[in-house]
Amino acid sequence: MKLSVIVPAYNEEKTIWKVLEKLKSVELIGNFQKELVVVNDSSADGTESVVKRFIQENPGLQISYTCHEYNQGKGAALHTGIRKASGDYIIVQDADLEYDPQEFNILLKPVLEGYADVVYGSRFMGGRPHRILFFWHTIGNKFLTFLSNMFNNLNLTDMETCYKLFRADILKSIHLVENRFGFEPEVTAKVAKVPKIRIYEVGVSYYGRTYEEGKKINWKDGFRAIYCIFRYGIGK
Repeated sequence: MKLSVIVPAYNEEKTIWKVLEKLKSVELIGNFQKELVVVNDSSADGTESVVKRFIQENPGLQISYTCHEYNQGKGAALHTGIRKASGDYIIVQDADLEYDPQEFNILLKPVLEGYADVVYGSRFMGGRPHRILFFWHTIGNKFLTFLSNMFNNLNLTDMETCYKLFRADILKSIHLVENRFGFEPEVTAKVAKVPKIRIYEVGVSYYGRTYEEGKKINWKDGFRAIYCIFRYGIGK
């Protein structure tokens, strides 16, 4: 089987080489192969040149690259990546250093054991490293997760996590429309509605970064997430 790793990138020239190197070095369990699907959301910095140089220097690595003509948002980059992905399973890896790709195997384990169709990597469970930042972000995340759980009849601890592992055929069958950070509540609500879906959650590390270090999500995205929880939790 093959795991498609979607890497949405916007102005990440400082970190994306390190992320791609980490992804290259990951050895997946269960004889899983991997492909990298990099989607540049029209970065204004040197992200594209870094990615193209990495591809040239790693001809043996299965990696595809797409660049949007104009900036559309993280969700739009993920939509493109989902369409391009050819693997049996799909996971998202942000082009920063907040999550450790070596932990893909933690998410793959419930899949390989035949338990799960979807696995969320929670930053708030287990004993793994978690950088201490942003009290109000944590409160907001827990509030959004609570609302999402209430509308979707789930008991997740971290709905907003980047690390979500999906069976590809399930994810590709879902019509997704949110172009920014509303992707997280939207995909959660729509996956929860799939008949007999098996959703699991495992603990992962989190090496969060500050706004000075490149963090992009803000309070406006929080309000959009609330809207998405209501919209997709109640409707389709």
